[in-house]
Amino acid sequence: MPSNVTSAIVFVVNSLAQLYLFVLLLRLWLPWLGADFRNPIAQAILKLTSPVVIPVRRIVPPVGTLDTATVLVAFIIQYITILLILMILGQTAGFAQIAITTVVNLVLLSLKLFVFAIIIRVILSWFAPAGYNPGMALIQTMTDRILRPFRRIIPPMGGLDISPIFAIILIMALTIVVAGLRPLSI
Repeated sequence: MPSNVTSAIVFVVNSLAQLYLFVLLLRLWLPWLGADFRNPIAQAILKLTSPVVIPVRRIVPPVGTLDTATVLVAFIIQYITILLILMILGQTAGFAQIAITTVVNLVLLSLKLFVFAIIIRVILSWFAPAGYNPGMALIQTMTDRILRPFRRIIPPMGGLDISPIFAIILIMALTIVVAGLRPLSI
């Protein structure tokens, strides 16, 4: 198979898996961030993920506030995705390498999720700063706890809040550090 076709297949497999993993990670993070689950978008996230999480939850109960069923499902999906990509590329790896890469990839996806949320919040604040919509409410919930420490250090200057810039810089630096822990470059 030509390398460009292989690359395209890997891209499609990885993209589809990451989209669903983003939704699973939202399900994992939203309770910790204090999200309102009456929000229609939060309801949609629960509906999209419940078919795979609820059966696992019957076997694997939560540990404290950690939704272990969601973590396990995300781990399994990412692990299978890596295995599938390795098969497409005709490569092999050991269980430990794939498992570590899986955990690192899930952490990286969580960090990307927060960067995307901050960027979306900044862009939406330019167009509808005072309006309410469920998407903006969810984004604000996700980003408030991250931006709060930065806002204490860097207060708004002349009505301009530059704390998201510093939050993104710190998250991206953390992304670089975490990505260096990945044994496989998938």
